[in-house]
Amino acid sequence: MTKNDTISKALSYFDEGFACSQSVLLAFAEELGLNENAAKLISSTFGGGMGRLRQKCGAVTGGFMVLGLAYGNSDPKDMDAKLASYKKVRELNHLFEDIHGTSICAELLKKHASEADVAERKHHKIICRTAVSDVAGLLYDLIGQTE
Repeated sequence: MTKNDTISKALSYFDEGFACSQSVLLAFAEELGLNENAAKLISSTFGGGMGRLRQKCGAVTGGFMVLGLAYGNSDPKDMDAKLASYKKVRELNHLFEDIHGTSICAELLKKHASEADVAERKHHKIICRTAVSDVAGLLYDLIGQTE
């Protein structure tokens, strides 16, 4: 799958109504061996900055889940894998913040949408869709996919 295909897949899930976190994880789940329904459930509570707490952006947390699938450790003693995956998480966060200035949901909303936009759920088209697209593209590059 190409980078554009991956981004389109993530946006398609988002446009269906899935949360940012779900959309990002679902775009990569099959290729990384995660059952689609499990991916939907695992990432379902991370939308809205983690359960609408407006903390870490859901697209970014979905990206962290993808990085866990790609680089995470299943052996608690495998510190090399653990630390390498943490490095990838920091790298994704840094790249996202280079683009948007922050990875905190509340700050992204304040920067890009009015309170009325959020109340009317227009923020999804204003910033959330862009965040999903950006994270999917960044992940594609980070996990070494090739076109």
